Amino acid sequence: MRPPAVAGQFYPSSKEGLDALIPDLFLHPIGPGYVPELNHGGERKIEGGIVPHAGYVYSGPVAAHFYGELAKDGYPETFVIIGPNHYGTGSPVATTLDDFQTPYGIARIDKDLAKEIAKDIVAIDPDAHRFEHSIEVQIPFLQYFKKDIQIVPITMMVQEEAIAVELGKIIREAIDSSGKDVVIIASSDFSHYVSKKVAYKKDAMAIEKIKDRDIEGLYRVIYRHNITMCGYGPISAMLTATRGDVELLKYATSGDVQPMKEVVGYASFKVVRR
Repeated sequence: MRPPAVAGQFYPSSKEGLDALIPDLFLHPIGPGYVPELNHGGERKIEGGIVPHAGYVYSGPVAAHFYGELAKDGYPETFVIIGPNHYGTGSPVATTLDDFQTPYGIARIDKDLAKEIAKDIVAIDPDAHRFEHSIEVQIPFLQYFKKDIQIVPITMMVQEEAIAVELGKIIREAIDSSGKDVVIIASSDFSHYVSKKVAYKKDAMAIEKIKDRDIEGLYRVIYRHNITMCGYGPISAMLTATRGDVELLKYATSGDVQPMKEVVGYASFKVVRR
């Protein structure tokens, strides 16, 4: 079992606290403006998405745009959640078979799918997940609508283009082989600690490449313009593993939540089957 690492910091440490805060994030001026219910008979057209992973009070309203769309569309059997490894512990690319505990209960690992993905560049290494918040913060959002969920968490310490594309291909092959209904979530914030004007300008370049599914172009603009997004590897892996159309749902910064000189950029996308 992996206990929560950032409960009480990035999000509330109790079920009651989450139940109070998460609806407010949906109704926030930056949020989608409604609190959805899980559609058990949804179309299930969403196959992927991108969501931020900062503290809920800052990035939660932007994340709510994706989770609202997902709730309306219906839940899959399993969520593959890919996030950057901020802490430098464990293997370069790693999943784990340890279930995740949150204030809402236990998010079970889809062990069959995790073992299918754990090959070549992907190790089974719980140490890579022990302190990492980028995946953990997505789970209470998912559990708000349904407590009993299955996940496959994957951290990326190494995010080079070739590694991200290879990971995406491994995930795609594993999903196709399993025949399961899966949503792949890439966890990433965008520009870090720049002015709001700079964040909007630089992040717009990355957003256009993501919308065009141009992974090579995304790496090019990140390097050329020093865009300090932290999850470009997870995003590229998700784009490689999915096949649908990419739609930007919301972009905002921490400076849109409260005034600050240096901001962090946040974006939500969904990927919809053609």
